[in-house]
Amino acid sequence: MTPRRLDLLALVLAMAATLASIAVGARVFERLPHLEDEIAFLWEAEVMAEGHIALPSPPQPRSFLVPFVVDYEGLRFGKYPPGWPAALAIGARAGAPWLVNPLLAGLAAWLIYRLGARLVGRGVGLLAEALTILSPMFLMLSGSLMGHMLSLVLTAAFWLAWLDLFPAQPGTAPGRRTHSALIVSLAGLSLGLLALTRPLTAVGVALPAVVHGAWLLGRGGAARRRVLLIGALAVAVASLLLLWQAALTADPLRNPYVLWWDYDRVGFGPGHGHTASGHDLHWAWINTRHSLRAGMHDLFGWPFLSWIFLPAGLWALRRNRDGWLLFSVLPALVAVYALYWIGSWLLGPRYYVESLPGLAIVSAAGAAWLAGWIGAAARFARIRRRAVTAALLLLTAGNALFYLPIRLGGLHGLYGISGARLQAFEQIAPRRGLVIVHTSRVWAEYGTLLMLTPPFADGDLLLAYARDAQSNARLERLFPGLPLYHYYTDEPTRLYDQPR
Repeated sequence: MTPRRLDLLALVLAMAATLASIAVGARVFERLPHLEDEIAFLWEAEVMAEGHIALPSPPQPRSFLVPFVVDYEGLRFGKYPPGWPAALAIGARAGAPWLVNPLLAGLAAWLIYRLGARLVGRGVGLLAEALTILSPMFLMLSGSLMGHMLSLVLTAAFWLAWLDLFPAQPGTAPGRRTHSALIVSLAGLSLGLLALTRPLTAVGVALPAVVHGAWLLGRGGAARRRVLLIGALAVAVASLLLLWQAALTADPLRNPYVLWWDYDRVGFGPGHGHTASGHDLHWAWINTRHSLRAGMHDLFGWPFLSWIFLPAGLWALRRNRDGWLLFSVLPALVAVYALYWIGSWLLGPRYYVESLPGLAIVSAAGAAWLAGWIGAAARFARIRRRAVTAALLLLTAGNALFYLPIRLGGLHGLYGISGARLQAFEQIAPRRGLVIVHTSRVWAEYGTLLMLTPPFADGDLLLAYARDAQSNARLERLFPGLPLYHYYTDEPTRLYDQPR
């Protein structure tokens, strides 16, 4: 197949990634936030879409709970860095925040193809792209409102630029000054924006480049200038995080994370994590082990076998310095997230998703090498081709027919959040008024309904989270001009004028 046709096929696959992500967002998640993180991201995005970064705190803030949205010194704002909410705000402004991640997913798939084509060849790049768009972790995150698709795009863009600027083979770096300046800008901006999106992730993604860059500094010449320019640009952009924190908290070094949980810090010892002794190597190992085990399944949807082609891929790329640099993002992310007190595997090992380009490309290279599609002429070439092709088809079919439906289906209605619950309340909700929501199980029953209130929607409807009787009675005095209602989530078709 000609390079042009392979590029065209890669573009078709990128479009398929976008469409698949839209389908997951609509059918599995119903275009609703389900995690506390998602609600906070969307809240901040809606605020940004109106030209603000914070809102005045409401009276009695604890009654107007928005998960992971902080009230501090009279201001209400999300605890997260500004990168992803700002990107999501573009979709919110257009009335389609659910579309941002699918578009980024298509771009991420295309960039992974370009990386694979550059490192090994277009055929391997195409296989890596196909593995990516069938990855359960990729589809779960791209269908959600989490920020990992943006960080995946920025990671792939950074490494594509870095490897173009500093190739393993001398003399293949961009020669034209204008071309080189653009790629330097792309690398620096991508890494800086990644720091504004997921700061700890940016450290892990940058670590292999920092080691490589330190070696390049010793060589002098154009390579040294480019490394220094990339570093300066990345630091300049990343420093905007300090301005963001200063604008919200009046202290550039105050991390809003600790305003929600004062133990939400990176590092070891007391005050890091919710245990009395704090985060330590024991808990770091437990979190890492759980995340890597989840990756055995959720990486490509091959239960216990998602890592199966990695050893062959690492062998096939044993002399490919650039391939090893990209793959080393995984151990770097594992190392930096060992410093964080909590793991994450509900949507796959999402703290490591930025290593997906390296994992997909090395896995694709391993399959291609075993099949004899790359490398020296292989013995038993025909048998190997047929065996590897059959294995890939069998694994892919098992993922598409069994693993993906079960894994994605298990997320539908997560934490009781569903469109049906929202619609049931919408049918009886007043256009104007204050509704105190009494939950029967978890906060999520209340969180679902927030989508009908500002800043998520225009109108004069306010929702309050039921606390104790005194707090609820105080709300009536705080809002004397609003009709007051009580809503019980175990009775979803009725409003009460008084507590029942």
